[in-house]
Amino acid sequence: MKPILVGKSILIVEDYPAMRNAIRNMLYTLDADNISEADNGLNALVAMSRTNFDIVLCDYNLGTGKNGQQVLEEARIQKLLSPNCVFVILSGEQSTSMVLGAMDSKPDEYLAKPFNAQQLFVRLERNLTRKALLQSVEKEIERGHLAQAIQQCDKLLAENHKKIRTHLLKIRAELAALVGDFEAGKRIYSEILHERDLPWARLGLGIIEFQQGNFSQAGQQFEDLLRVHPMFLEGYDWLSKVYEAEDKLKEVQDIINQAVDLSPQSILRQKKLAETADKIGNVDVAEKAYKAAVSLGKYSIYKSSSDFTNLAKLYSKTRSPEKALETLSNMRQEFRNDPVAELRAVTLETELHKNAGNDEQASACLQKALALNRQLGSKTPKDLQLDIAKTCFLQNQHEDAEAIMGSLIKNHIDDEQFLNDLRRMQSGIGMDNHSEELIQKTKRALVATNNQGVTLYKQGKFSEAMALFEKAIASMPENQTIVINTLKIILHDLKASGIDEEKLVRAQALLKKARQIGVDRHKLGILQMEFSNLLRQYNEAKS
Repeated sequence: MKPILVGKSILIVEDYPAMRNAIRNMLYTLDADNISEADNGLNALVAMSRTNFDIVLCDYNLGTGKNGQQVLEEARIQKLLSPNCVFVILSGEQSTSMVLGAMDSKPDEYLAKPFNAQQLFVRLERNLTRKALLQSVEKEIERGHLAQAIQQCDKLLAENHKKIRTHLLKIRAELAALVGDFEAGKRIYSEILHERDLPWARLGLGIIEFQQGNFSQAGQQFEDLLRVHPMFLEGYDWLSKVYEAEDKLKEVQDIINQAVDLSPQSILRQKKLAETADKIGNVDVAEKAYKAAVSLGKYSIYKSSSDFTNLAKLYSKTRSPEKALETLSNMRQEFRNDPVAELRAVTLETELHKNAGNDEQASACLQKALALNRQLGSKTPKDLQLDIAKTCFLQNQHEDAEAIMGSLIKNHIDDEQFLNDLRRMQSGIGMDNHSEELIQKTKRALVATNNQGVTLYKQGKFSEAMALFEKAIASMPENQTIVINTLKIILHDLKASGIDEEKLVRAQALLKKARQIGVDRHKLGILQMEFSNLLRQYNEAKS
């Protein structure tokens, strides 16, 4: 066997000392000479924060604390893994739900115990070779240089690297979709499917249809995919997005429930299932899924105070105030000194005291909630702002409620799913269509602002157009449409009028803001590519 591990930094994450020792000795027979160890998930993350490992061999079941899947998820989110790192999940448990859960986090490899040195060598060699060949592509993607990533992909495809051809085509199709070249993406996926029925290629075709707003065709693609590949969990996620876009919440619940039955360890799916079941009044499904989300969140990067308060709200609805208060108490212990968690708690406590006839305590809790909300400002999540507005309505503090509703509608007027949540909230407290006039008025104002800004720009009045859009951003800082259109105007002007450093800096700030407020990465792809090209031209002109 070739000495592929010489000089490679390797981390073994395993809670059993004897197994750590066995894996280490196995690696020594493969000429490894730089091995570190961690006996639990937390220590593994600390090690990864200090060392840029080439290989991580992580057991799935690590005893008390984070499991291997949670270690990988957190390492990715915290950006502790370089694109070149090979992450392998090891496991002695072979149940379908466990394997699907482990694979759901997309490790580079999954290796079942027991395994020998030869099996480990084959997996590592395959992945190290692939990572080395894809290094130029991954580096450009990580930098956000999508045009250069596409060029590198095309170059490698032309060199005919047979071992990574399929993987290269997958990346190339994803990049095409990301920059809005949907026809190229469809063509690549179709060519792959002509050669071999690969589930991710079927998925890719469906995603492109979804991105183009063709929900019926996308839904058909995902349904066909799941008929042929029922264990391909991403298919369930995307089919649920189609149903959600069509406001078919019963279908969303049913399809996510199927995925959860296959892989119950996914906290994000449990959250989605719980929230959807809650919206349509399926209390039993919602309670079970909220409890699962709370349990799975204990050691997860996706842990959230909202899971506790959503469960507590459910108990409040079902006239179980003691359980609701107990859940809030547990949340406060888990999220000490967290102002958002405290705001969630006092908002719900207002309702609980009101229901119990304790009007004075309810009023005190609401005043505390409003004060906390003012302190947090834009850091208050939109779902929590909606809860506060609802509580204000129920406490007859309509002025505060209307102020919050007005801000929410302005900032999220382009988010139809959230507007539907807002409508459902008002219907639930007997205020059907209460904000409909404001919603329609805000939509008209948004269209008028966009049209006026574009007209000013076409008339050559860039400064006036920008002043209009910047004023709109100040008024609606989380409005995705305004942020995106402002960015488009700047990029268009940079291409038409020449590159200007101040405009480049503003464009970069708007790209960052767009990501922060949750603009879909497919919508941002082509704008990111345009910005990268302009930045490259600017740097070349300077040098």
